[in-house]
Amino acid sequence: MSSNNVRLQAITSVEAYIPPPISFDPGEEPGEIFGQNVFSLAVMQKRLPKAVYKSVLATIEHSAPLDPEMADAVASAMKDWALEKGATHYAHVFYPLTGLTAEKHDSFLDPVGDGSAFASFSGKTLIQGEPDASSFPNGGLRNTFEARGYTGWDVMSPAYVLENPNGNTLCIPTVFVSMTGEALDHKTPVLRSQQAMAAHAERILRLFGHDPSRVVSYCGPEQEYFLVDSHFFLARPDLLNAGRTLFGAKPPKGQEFDDHYFGAIPERVLGFMMDTERELFKLGIPAKTRHNEVAPGQFEIAPMFERANVASDHQQLLMTTFKSIAKKHGMECLFHEKPFAGVNGSGKHVNFSLGNTTEGNLLLPGDNPHDNAQFLVFCAAVIRAVHKYGGLLRASVASASNDHRLGANEAPPAIISIFLGDQLADVFDQIAKGGATRSKEKGTLIIGVDTLPDLAKDPGDRNRTSPFAFTGNRFEFRAPGSLQTVAGPMVMINTIMAEALDHCATVLEAAIEEGTDFNEAVQDLLTTIVSDHGAVIFNGNGYSDEWQVEAEQRGLKNLRTTVDALPELITPEAIELFSKYSVFNEREMHSRYEIGLEHYLLTVGVEANLTLEIATTTVLPAALRYQTELAANVAALRAAGVDADLSTLESVSAPIAALRAGITSLSAALAHDHDEDALLAATFARDEVLPAMGAIREAADTLESLIADDLWPLPTYQEMLYIL
Repeated sequence: MSSNNVRLQAITSVEAYIPPPISFDPGEEPGEIFGQNVFSLAVMQKRLPKAVYKSVLATIEHSAPLDPEMADAVASAMKDWALEKGATHYAHVFYPLTGLTAEKHDSFLDPVGDGSAFASFSGKTLIQGEPDASSFPNGGLRNTFEARGYTGWDVMSPAYVLENPNGNTLCIPTVFVSMTGEALDHKTPVLRSQQAMAAHAERILRLFGHDPSRVVSYCGPEQEYFLVDSHFFLARPDLLNAGRTLFGAKPPKGQEFDDHYFGAIPERVLGFMMDTERELFKLGIPAKTRHNEVAPGQFEIAPMFERANVASDHQQLLMTTFKSIAKKHGMECLFHEKPFAGVNGSGKHVNFSLGNTTEGNLLLPGDNPHDNAQFLVFCAAVIRAVHKYGGLLRASVASASNDHRLGANEAPPAIISIFLGDQLADVFDQIAKGGATRSKEKGTLIIGVDTLPDLAKDPGDRNRTSPFAFTGNRFEFRAPGSLQTVAGPMVMINTIMAEALDHCATVLEAAIEEGTDFNEAVQDLLTTIVSDHGAVIFNGNGYSDEWQVEAEQRGLKNLRTTVDALPELITPEAIELFSKYSVFNEREMHSRYEIGLEHYLLTVGVEANLTLEIATTTVLPAALRYQTELAANVAALRAAGVDADLSTLESVSAPIAALRAGITSLSAALAHDHDEDALLAATFARDEVLPAMGAIREAADTLESLIADDLWPLPTYQEMLYIL
């Protein structure tokens, strides 16, 4: 079968596809199934001895040290509960530096001498596992022949039963560390950084007269994604292997009509969404919002806020669930940040706040933020943190895939700045001039329709061009990409906040010790922070060319690519920061840097080889067939004595020549030797390999618009984005 017939057959198959019915129990309510597969506090309270439950609760709610003596009782109850849920195996689930989820399944059954077996699961097994660590990225922390690694139970993230038609599994979220105790995962640094941040946030709360409970950071990630029919996906080697289209001409209609954004959700997609949400509810993942996004074929789901550690685990589980459910519905879920050129890419906005059970959300300004000194101190800490460590925030979202999105008109620029909104910007401006005495009040939006009530109007607008924007009671970090774990950005935010809160607490404590009035000390602190770090506050258009110039004048870094951003991880200041707060040691920081470069090189390498393969074996043959048809037509006309027009043949021949030249250039670039210098190799990939790929794509996309439709071998943008 020729490749062009594969494309046409894919179109026919999609048009004939009948979505499967959603087999929901009509009497089932979301509240009844929420968390039914989670070994939650409610389940533990029913199944654990009272003393054991109180011990576990103290660890979860108050970060008390886990008592290992309680592990056997917890393991026994967890095993019995899982067996009742149909689980036959258990797995320590961990999150290695691949960015994906890893697990090793073990059976509950142990054989005995008489030929029978019994189910067992001990506290020792619950607390610690030992997967092979040699084949996971470690950035030089371990030699390849050193295989020992340990998983450790994270009691603060609940265990759950993952259902599968082929058998259910008890999943236990764990950390993953090397034999030397160094982090080989994303979870360990989240827990370390949250602990560091909490210690200094609580110092500030004590200065304000509180006896605080444990402070934690909260995360509410917004997940954007694309859906593509499986027939088209399987007919696109670039989507199948790289997650994004390396070829594809601009369709006649893109997103310019804004008709997809918040539009009616297509019936087939709604079925997928309902199916995924049901599974998420069973796993205790609080999916809240769903809607069409800006680009055709693009959608979003947003869960409610959770503790950062749990939110990070749930995000990984959500992505896995979306992938598997999409296949059931005959679709592929794409999490790449830019799967289609020319339309909006996908982000994973991380909404960040911090708080506790006694004082609540510490980033809640109230009706009169100028009088809310406690809020202003925490907000000022954010300003200091983002200004001082903007480069690290940029590095936390750096990847080859996110480079295609950042700076475009659907994502924030690579320059890290803060948007405060009119009300807070005015308050901090007053502080800089000597003291805040007023706050802009909320207004009333009069619509002008008698039958509609007046609507409350916020005192400030929102800014979608800002990488780090205040949105009423939290900050929204808009730069993270759809494909990445939220753990990386949360580690960075927690750590830089630990430093900023430590600074604020130290300054206030010293002032009080010297006899300064507390309110005066707070005013002095706020004034100094605004004076020293106010350059990071920008309420304007982050997409404008003028902002690029102004940001440079303000001294803000513009780290346009991953290659520019990753070295921020190994500056002396960064290593000192992470070492001081016991989040990463120097070796761990260098490992993250090395892994980032390696992943960048692997990603570009795969895409470059795919570009060569598709250009050589798919696009060029189709172009030559069409060129041959045109040449034969010209020859036949001339033989018949007709004056043949060569313009069509010439218009095709020129991009064919450009395509061949591009193939030659890219082949030469891939053969370049870098002497194992990762940064040099990554720089070369950015400056030479990616442009060579772009030249091939330009020629191929030109050919797509010229070649006869029945000869074009790849599903097109207008087919993939609109036939769903």
